[in-house]
Amino acid sequence: MNLNTPSTLPERPSVLVLGARGRFGQAAVQAFATAGWKVIAQARSPMTDIPAKDVEYLQCDALDTARILAAVPRVDVVIHAINPDYTRWETLLPPVTDAVIRIATASGALLMVPGNVYNFGKELPAVLSEDTLFNANTPKAAQRIAMEQSLADASRKGLRCVVVRAGDFIGGSGTWLDMAITKSLDKGVVTHMGPDDLPHAWAYLPDLANVFVRLAGQRDALPAFDIMHYPGITATGRDVHAVLEQLSGRKLRAKAMPWWLMNCVALFSPMLKAVIKMRYLWQRPHQLSGDKLEKLLVKLTGSSLQDALRPYVKNAQTR
Repeated sequence: MNLNTPSTLPERPSVLVLGARGRFGQAAVQAFATAGWKVIAQARSPMTDIPAKDVEYLQCDALDTARILAAVPRVDVVIHAINPDYTRWETLLPPVTDAVIRIATASGALLMVPGNVYNFGKELPAVLSEDTLFNANTPKAAQRIAMEQSLADASRKGLRCVVVRAGDFIGGSGTWLDMAITKSLDKGVVTHMGPDDLPHAWAYLPDLANVFVRLAGQRDALPAFDIMHYPGITATGRDVHAVLEQLSGRKLRAKAMPWWLMNCVALFSPMLKAVIKMRYLWQRPHQLSGDKLEKLLVKLTGSSLQDALRPYVKNAQTR
């Protein structure tokens, strides 16, 4: 290209990923970078171990909004991938939510937030659509409902925001899959979290991140505030066990999750105590209806359960 000739190429869209070291944050950085976006990845600690080309890194606290806006005054999309301490949501979620609202509003960006199924409470119905009523009958449900209400309120004052609700993550570390279900896979054991025949909502992180990229491409068509459900992968405990056997090439023994033991250990572990309160998700069948999202994106494509679980089997085989 002649450097004296003005470029006619369109400027790349830009995205700021807040919490880029988290499970979803890393997937979002990779997906947007692969799609050709200009990516700014924010995290409190260094991110030299995140392999992604053409990514700018911003090391600072997410609550330092002045520093973030000084570094990124304008951006097209902000991804809220910050993972506050699970045991301290009551005190951490409000300031984090306020910070991401300020950043997205001041930078003129669409704020994109990964939601979860906590909002529907302990008695969540079998099929969850955007019209399903929330139920604040658990602390985590009340906290997530309050967070999304703050986003909706801010959208009436200039924020543009979309919440993409999804099931439990598949991928990365620190999930039910690596910490429980496949933890003893190298010993030929699959841990079952609850009854084998109950459908459970899952979201394979690379697929979810790609949906965020596609949805970000439609940002001008979105209202000031919207909620969409990503159906992801719906699978029973029996389905997961069968696929793990298929990928392992051998029979695997089923072991029930020792919730009684976890209750004992939880007396000394705030994290386990918080996790046990979510046991109901393994006792209630649930899946997400993605009709609204599919209508906008025309077609949703995703990985199979086999593809999503394959890395866990490989990890087990290398232990």
